[in-house]
Amino acid sequence: MPGDAGTEQTTTVIVGAGLPGLAVAAELRRRGVPAIVVDGLDPHSTSRHPATGSQQRCDAPDSETLRERNEILRHLRNYATSHDVDIRSIRAVQLARTVPTHGTGAPAWEVHTSAGVLMAQQVVLTRCAQSQLRRMVSELDLIAGGNPAAAMRAVGIYLVGVGELITPSPKDVLRQAKTVGQAISAQVNPGSEACPPTASLAMLPC
Repeated sequence: MPGDAGTEQTTTVIVGAGLPGLAVAAELRRRGVPAIVVDGLDPHSTSRHPATGSQQRCDAPDSETLRERNEILRHLRNYATSHDVDIRSIRAVQLARTVPTHGTGAPAWEVHTSAGVLMAQQVVLTRCAQSQLRRMVSELDLIAGGNPAAAMRAVGIYLVGVGELITPSPKDVLRQAKTVGQAISAQVNPGSEACPPTASLAMLPC
């Protein structure tokens, strides 16, 4: 069973090691926020059974967008390597809420993986479709109204590059990653909005 190998605590777990996940990880690393990146499946299985698949968008990037995406991804991978970003070759199989402990900074989420359980205050999800977001909101008993993303943010789940009918451009993904990084940093270090300069990743300027 997932989780048998042990439990580890961190500030943020990022589900998905592609461009969106690495962009968020780099942003958090620059802001001094501990994070662990794991591989994703359908990361929104909140039941006892891992999801078996994920709805894929059918749009295909043109050659220029693909080149841009690959170039940004290369920069992000280099940044991750040179700055010891914690990327694990393990797969997330289940997401579950912990018992709320308001005002204590206690972990709010358990990310069950193929190697154990990661407990975190925030989770960043980087792949799923609108239908999966709605299902997750329902399974977690969140009140979403017309905005599932806002309902999830309120409980510490952030979305980057997901829930869109059309795949966001690489620049859109970077903007989303920066916004999420700022939001998580503000939660972890209230009052500390300054972004330290870096020469290693010009793709993610302050």
